[in-house]
Amino acid sequence: MAEPLPLRPPPPLLDDACALFLDVDGTLIEFAARPDAVQLLPDVREAIGRISDRLEGAVALVSGRPLEQLDQLFAPLQLPAAGLHGHELRGEDGRVLRDEHDDDTAEWLHALHQQAMRFAHGHPGVLVEDKGVGLALHWRGAPHAASDVRAFADRHVRGRASYRLQPGDHVVEFVPVGTDKGRAVRRMMQYLPFRGRLPVFLGDDLTDEFGFDAANSQHGWSVLVGEREPSAAVFALPDIRSVHAWLRENAY
Repeated sequence: MAEPLPLRPPPPLLDDACALFLDVDGTLIEFAARPDAVQLLPDVREAIGRISDRLEGAVALVSGRPLEQLDQLFAPLQLPAAGLHGHELRGEDGRVLRDEHDDDTAEWLHALHQQAMRFAHGHPGVLVEDKGVGLALHWRGAPHAASDVRAFADRHVRGRASYRLQPGDHVVEFVPVGTDKGRAVRRMMQYLPFRGRLPVFLGDDLTDEFGFDAANSQHGWSVLVGEREPSAAVFALPDIRSVHAWLRENAY
């Protein structure tokens, strides 16, 4: 007989000692066929801004998207953020820290991008997303190609000790080793306005498990959006609409 899924309660409301860390795709906005074909509801943006004011700026975005895309999505808000799974970090002062890569890595990434584009040409519906320091292969538009995409990624990361594969919802990414959302949360928690607060991390995907672990390890809250097992999350919200409702409730 199958084991029943654990029943996670919904998260309580934030108190003024919390710091809020938000994944974006699949948590605040629905997935789309293309990463650039999404929008954030204006009232959700307003609620996040109000929560940021209430928590004295201790609200951050933690996403696989680059900071430039996050700023476009959330404008006119410009929040502290970790882009590209933490490769880019921006604090409350607006200063951006980026991990650098060497010439050999740049050449490898360039060759990988060319090979990925050829692969996508032979698999209509597969989308290649160049992230500068990494690369993502999306197969939402070609679900039948999932196994071929994974095989391509496995083949091309093999022997590259400085990179790992990060699976996600209809996507696999080439990500620098040591870069993940948990590390990003831990780094941001060292600085004001986050330092000394309880981290609360909301996310939906496998990439967010690193964030859940970071929040749990600092006696904070981890909130899974949707249903997925296994997960380190302690609380859960069933879908994006319920995330929006929870944010509005915290804002007013």
